[in-house]
Amino acid sequence: MQKREKLLKEEVKKLLDKKQVDMVIGYEKGTLALRTTPCFLASVDDVDRLVWNEFCENNLAKYLPGRKEKVAIVAKGCDVRSIVGLIQERQITREQIFIVGIPCEGIIDRRKIESRLGEKEILEATCENGKILLRGEDFQEILKKGDFLYDSCKVCKYRNPIVFDLLIGDRVPELEKIDEYAEVRKFEAESPDERWLHFQKEISKCIRCYACRSACPLCYCEQCFVDQSQPRWIGITDNPSDVGVFHLFRVFHVAGRCVDCGACSRACPMNIDHRWLLKKMEKDVKELFGYEAGLSVEEVPPLATFKEEDPQDFIK
Repeated sequence: MQKREKLLKEEVKKLLDKKQVDMVIGYEKGTLALRTTPCFLASVDDVDRLVWNEFCENNLAKYLPGRKEKVAIVAKGCDVRSIVGLIQERQITREQIFIVGIPCEGIIDRRKIESRLGEKEILEATCENGKILLRGEDFQEILKKGDFLYDSCKVCKYRNPIVFDLLIGDRVPELEKIDEYAEVRKFEAESPDERWLHFQKEISKCIRCYACRSACPLCYCEQCFVDQSQPRWIGITDNPSDVGVFHLFRVFHVAGRCVDCGACSRACPMNIDHRWLLKKMEKDVKELFGYEAGLSVEEVPPLATFKEEDPQDFIK
């Protein structure tokens, strides 16, 4: 990781020094252990702030819509797929984005670590050779990295960016023999009543803060349907029906667009598992239309086009 971080800084300095871009969007060290935070660099003097490690969880594609300047962005495999989606939907142009692709072997889920350690305060966290090294005032602990990855990272098929202008370091091995839809099939095997109870249990935690919407790179609408008053689509209450409609509508809005980056689940303060329903929609889109989000700038997402051979079994 340190070698890749050093190379990243060297390449970003070149981009800014030669004025190939106006700004670089990347990661810098956070104020707490296990954290990094997005940073926006416009000067060579600021490049040393950049970091790259197993705690760089944010999907930085969120900061691209609406930008007019030439921007370089540090992007993992899932981030790049989100960028592709934004280009497809004309929120940005390919020409204005310089993609600094960075291979990723998985991001550490800090909530899993915090759950494991309980009340212990972590003052320092590093990751070396597949081990997470944690230190506090009166403790030191070593954990296996593979046991504390985000769930989305454990089934990621695109650890290496599929589109980039510059790749930082060597490619990493892609995961083999993964069953990315194992949990979805368990859900599909449930009865309709069981699935409804599953849904109700998850959304009952929701406080309507919309952190999931705010973190999603593909939720870029200037006005969300939940905020409209003319017409009003749903109420602004915490009534289960209003909460349920928000979550169901949002899943349909990102159908064929979600890349399973996990940003929504990470942002949720109530620990709602958004992925299970989004992953179900991803599986359906793949089976019905043979489409995976964010793999080709030229390809049109299935819900943005019409083909005569599209399945129409729902029409009675």
